[in-house]
Amino acid sequence: MKFIVLLIIAYLLGSIPSGVWIGKLFFKKDIRLFGSGNTGTTNTFRVLGKKAGITVLLMDILKGTLATSLPLLFSLNVNPLVFGVAAVLGHTFPFFANFKGGKAVATSAGMILAYSPTFFVYSALIFIITLYITSMVSLTSMVSAVLITLSTIIIPFAIPQILPRFDWLLTLIAVALTIFIFVRHKDNIKRIKEGTESRVSFGLGAKNSK
Repeated sequence: MKFIVLLIIAYLLGSIPSGVWIGKLFFKKDIRLFGSGNTGTTNTFRVLGKKAGITVLLMDILKGTLATSLPLLFSLNVNPLVFGVAAVLGHTFPFFANFKGGKAVATSAGMILAYSPTFFVYSALIFIITLYITSMVSLTSMVSAVLITLSTIIIPFAIPQILPRFDWLLTLIAVALTIFIFVRHKDNIKRIKEGTESRVSFGLGAKNSK
């Protein structure tokens, strides 16, 4: 019973539509009606600006972290990743926003943070370096997902200080999230091929590629 209740709480935590609530509360805007229409961090940056974008990023990461920490907080002997996945599903199909949510990147990062802070730092560095090279958030999300998934297999054996042990559930979830991220970015993939995908300036604005 405790497992089911906490799983529902994890899903509801993930369902908090940070971008929508921040936009409506402080900017009187529904970000679903602007930009890409997505409720996540990237569209928040574009539509509402840097402060709102950073706030939504931190909130979305926190959702994943809190949900994944529930077994520890309530002394439940279950792999915490199960609850992290519930939060990711909540973020993607949010109860509080008509089941239309974001692309799960930030909430997945929050899940990793709770599971292994050192692996979170490692994964964040992969994302930051890839973003600097590509200057496209969409491409960075996809490339990082692939690299992080491979790392869940390689790092426990090559550099156990970062990720001490191989966890098949972590790898399975990483594979599933990678596939999901690619599916959710299908429109971005098309724009990347056409050379029209938005690029990030490192003042955190965006511009279209030529």
